[in-house]
Amino acid sequence: MPEISEIKGKPIPPQLQKLAKFTKLMDSQFKIPGTSITFGIDPIIGLVPYLGDLVDYCISAYLMIAMVKNGASGRAVAKMIINITIDGIVGLIPFLGRIFDVFYKANRRNLILAVEHFEEGKHQGSAWPIVVPIIGILLLIFIAISVIGYYLLSYFFQLLIPV
Repeated sequence: MPEISEIKGKPIPPQLQKLAKFTKLMDSQFKIPGTSITFGIDPIIGLVPYLGDLVDYCISAYLMIAMVKNGASGRAVAKMIINITIDGIVGLIPFLGRIFDVFYKANRRNLILAVEHFEEGKHQGSAWPIVVPIIGILLLIFIAISVIGYYLLSYFFQLLIPV
């Protein structure tokens, strides 16, 4: 895969190149013919009801943690959590969640935050003092999405299979 040199006109630091490639795969690897609309495997994974959203959330959390390991600050990480949480919650909505994934691109937004941190000095400060609470929050959100998905699937199966 070729090196990605910039995102939104901002150069991507060498330490973020692998994350940039993975982010492109998740959010903008493919283009809808005849348009400027791009999408990645994120909305494709999400086609598997609820389980796909959990997998997508885990991948986004992994990317965010990798950015933390590269020195993203607590403020940037908080914004990243908000991005992936919005993506995870809206992603649970059938059909609308897939459309939202195509346009919101949470992983790309998080990469931009990381690039701003490295290239422009924004969001300074280490994230390590809040890493444990962040992982706890991610775990709680993962559990909440799992429970919601379970109850929604149960509800739909009850509608389809009368007792």
